[in-house]
Amino acid sequence: MSLGFIALAPQQASAEQNRNCAPREAVVERLASTYGESRQSIGLGERGMVIETFASADTGTWTITVTTPNGLTCLVASGQSWEELAEALPPQGNDA
Repeated sequence: MSLGFIALAPQQASAEQNRNCAPREAVVERLASTYGESRQSIGLGERGMVIETFASADTGTWTITVTTPNGLTCLVASGQSWEELAEALPPQGNDA
């Protein structure tokens, strides 16, 4: 999880500079009304950052956001062709 956060940190700073940030409620409303996206996953990053993935099975769009402890949500990645997977872990002892 730390490596994922480290990879997102520069993107978050860039998003803030590009004004891709807004109060969380506004971001969630915009993702729902414009793209039909709803929250699919959530995780806690370093320094209290909340990382969420929003997606729509209907439109295939997806968005990853980072929310700061003060409630500011920034878009860090988005795309198309969302697919939900439920892959099993490889058997223990298998180096694959």
